[in-house]
Amino acid sequence: MSASEAEKKVGEEREEVKGGELLFCGATCWDIIGRRKGIVDGNLVSPSRLRPLVSVDIRFVAAGCVSCHCVALDVEGRCYTWGRNEKGQLGHGDTIQRDRPTVVSELSKYKILKAGAGRSHTVVVTEDGNSLAFGWNKHGQLGSGSVRNEIESSPVRCLVSEVKHTACGGDFTVWLSSVEGASILTAGLPQYGQLGHGTDNEYNSKDSSVRLVYEPQPRPRAIAALAGETVVKVACGTNHTVAVDKNGYVYTWGFGGYGRLGHREQKDEWVPRRVEVFQNRNLLPPDAIVSAGSVSSSCTAGGGQLYMWGKLKNTGDDWMYPKPLMDLSGWNIRCMDSGNMHHFVGADSSCISWGHAQNGELGYGPSGQKSSAVPKKVDILEGMHVISVACGMGHSMVIVDRANVVDRLEQLDIYDGKAVGEGNEAVNTSPAPKQAAKKGAKAAENSKKRKKSKDSSESEDEEEEDAEESDDSEDDESNGEAEVKRSRSAGKGRGKASKTSSAKGKGSAAKGKGGGRGRGGTSANKNSSKSPQVKSGKRGRPRKS
Repeated sequence: MSASEAEKKVGEEREEVKGGELLFCGATCWDIIGRRKGIVDGNLVSPSRLRPLVSVDIRFVAAGCVSCHCVALDVEGRCYTWGRNEKGQLGHGDTIQRDRPTVVSELSKYKILKAGAGRSHTVVVTEDGNSLAFGWNKHGQLGSGSVRNEIESSPVRCLVSEVKHTACGGDFTVWLSSVEGASILTAGLPQYGQLGHGTDNEYNSKDSSVRLVYEPQPRPRAIAALAGETVVKVACGTNHTVAVDKNGYVYTWGFGGYGRLGHREQKDEWVPRRVEVFQNRNLLPPDAIVSAGSVSSSCTAGGGQLYMWGKLKNTGDDWMYPKPLMDLSGWNIRCMDSGNMHHFVGADSSCISWGHAQNGELGYGPSGQKSSAVPKKVDILEGMHVISVACGMGHSMVIVDRANVVDRLEQLDIYDGKAVGEGNEAVNTSPAPKQAAKKGAKAAENSKKRKKSKDSSESEDEEEEDAEESDDSEDDESNGEAEVKRSRSAGKGRGKASKTSSAKGKGSAAKGKGGGRGRGGTSANKNSSKSPQVKSGKRGRPRKS
């Protein structure tokens, strides 16, 4: 390591030690979020403080685009988790839901610096470069080398060393390591090629069966195609991965629906493929930000310009290759994260959010709009310095610097949440048939209400988002063996470029149902003819004060 690199590393560590106040907005009904349609109770529509973390210096937050649980790390290296816990993803040795941030006691002997959250698993990185994981392990996503235990509710060691960073997709995990020739390793579900090893490990469950299953990969394995590169940044969508090497090149691989890989086509990629837009004079700078949502990807390139690609709105065309988001030109973007269909950015002394939301996760407040097609400031946080952001399924977390804003922070709401024992134990049972019947009745009721709604465009948006959410976050069993009903051609998409790719899934990163793209075009046209309101939002770009 050169002297300049060593200085840079020390500088980074000093910068990281600074913590701030964690603010939360969005859904708190962890057991039903993403599963039940319609309005749910307990949404925090304005950024609120969480009682157990008031005045605690939080320096890092993690949530996955399909995760219904949260991870926060303080400056002392303690790890707090809360949210859904049906698969032990909170690491407390049980499957009891936690509404309040709770320290993971089994990690107390480590100093935790980084973390990642998948659909139902969590991975953390310690100060000495080791990694531990807990939660669902059906596909080997914990990287422990075994799938003998489907649920690990307490931390287990991952078979990786010299780890610098980690990121989690829906049911897979990526580690960045300082080991030469093995700077990026992956483990978990290989169904769409998101592990980057050139295969989806697909096979027939029996010789006489057409049922497809995907062989788990429980042992972290270095991606051979990137052995000659040093990968320095990574982000994971539900079933795709975005990585950046030290030279500033961007690579994507995995599920290709909606153009989320940025290669101008919807083909799945089983090995890392370089994104053409970011070459020559448009390489990514060392301080670039990389983010991945369920069905989209983004990064900042030269001059701090934010580029995005994939499915960015429920209506209109998908962005099949990276395009600059001109609404945020000129902003100094320091951090960004993407959830299921929403995005959060910390820039200058503002916090900006946008996307399709149902649970108040954009933080616009009780009198603000629910969703926004264009980036919009979170007014209550205006003038605050945002240190870090994280977006999950229906919720967002923001860390703000307390300097000069202590009085304003004290005016924000404080959310208590239920203590363990206040009716949380029952949530780890799977929905009973009665609940399913209620769900159907409620959906019918909702559809009647929607028909009566005056604003047709809004109701269409809600219906599409409902489909999107239920697709993306159906029970964890939706992948792997239970996923086998998808057509074989939709899963692979190799060598059948236009036909197969145009028949990609109706939308979720976790599903691949045929004919989505063709139908999508017509429905987009219908929507645009019915709802002129959608176009009017383009004037609302956030302005610097």
